[in-house]
Amino acid sequence: MRLPRPCPQITLPELSGAYRHPHPRLSRDPPVSSVRRCGGPIPSGRGVSGLAPPAEHLRHHPSLRRSMRAAIAGLLFALSGCQPAAPPNQQALPAPAVIATPAVQRTVQAEAQNADAQLARGLELLRQNNIPQARVDEPKAAAASAHATVAQAQAALNGARLDLGYTQITAPIAGWIGLVAVSVGNLVGPASGVLATIVSKDPIYVQFPITQRDLLNARREIKAKGGDPRQVQVQVRLPDGTLYEPLGHLDFVDVTTDRTTDSVTLRAGFPNPDGVLVDGQYVGVVVKSSIPEWAILIPRMALQVDQQGNYVLIVDAEGRAQVRRVVTGQTQGREVAIIQGLQAGELVIIEGAQAVRPGQAVRAQPPEALGSRGGA
Repeated sequence: MRLPRPCPQITLPELSGAYRHPHPRLSRDPPVSSVRRCGGPIPSGRGVSGLAPPAEHLRHHPSLRRSMRAAIAGLLFALSGCQPAAPPNQQALPAPAVIATPAVQRTVQAEAQNADAQLARGLELLRQNNIPQARVDEPKAAAASAHATVAQAQAALNGARLDLGYTQITAPIAGWIGLVAVSVGNLVGPASGVLATIVSKDPIYVQFPITQRDLLNARREIKAKGGDPRQVQVQVRLPDGTLYEPLGHLDFVDVTTDRTTDSVTLRAGFPNPDGVLVDGQYVGVVVKSSIPEWAILIPRMALQVDQQGNYVLIVDAEGRAQVRRVVTGQTQGREVAIIQGLQAGELVIIEGAQAVRPGQAVRAQPPEALGSRGGA
């Protein structure tokens, strides 16, 4: 019988040496792209902390609103020129409601004349003593009744004149009139509801709530910057995302707090000469201090976020990447405003940041240099 030959022994160092694959040493630092902020900072446009409304769905409110109603019942006699327009203050609208009541005036005038005639006849009989003494009380009672009839007729006449004044509706405020809800020939009256609505568009207001805590913090922030809380500026963000150019100002802070939400209502007024802002329009607002803040613009792609907040990677004087926590402002196109955390002239990594670790040595290159290298 042939015995099996023993297998050769292989030590672990020899095995490991046979399969060792050392990592090649990096010949150079990873190229990154950084930007040097030239020039000084620009106005940030950042809102005052705490005064930002909790939602964009705020509505405009006119400074004045009046609902036109019929004060008396009657047929709508004429209607012309009541398309949306801007009637001057106290100018009669173009016959929005002429109600037929002249017969009422003629009737009460005739009753008044009859009462005067009866009174005069009774007084003349008393003066001539053409009636027995026993009938003296009768003309006195008739005279008193005649005077009462005259007073009643005069009251009816005054009421008729008042009703006649209601037959023409005038604009109580300067503003814009909307569509009229009825047409000629319809019977209208106090129960008909609103015939048309007039609103004032210049100025126009936006109301929004903030919590008591945010209001106190905002007041402290404004005073710390040397601003006046009464001179806080407000800007409207239109539904398409653009900012309405004329600035508004806070003109009202409610004196009571909503107990269910612990919030206070603020109101801002805006000039609206061109009628761009419309009653009931959804808008957002940006609240600013009267003392402008300054910010540095960087590309949005350079901004990164983790659990601690926003940060960017910068290249320090020794050529190493460092984390810099920043406070952001408004976004302007492809750039974002940095309120705190950066100084003019610092190098910010905008490309290749995923391959860089904090503290790692990097080689700063302009964006176009990195792009040409990648293309090669």
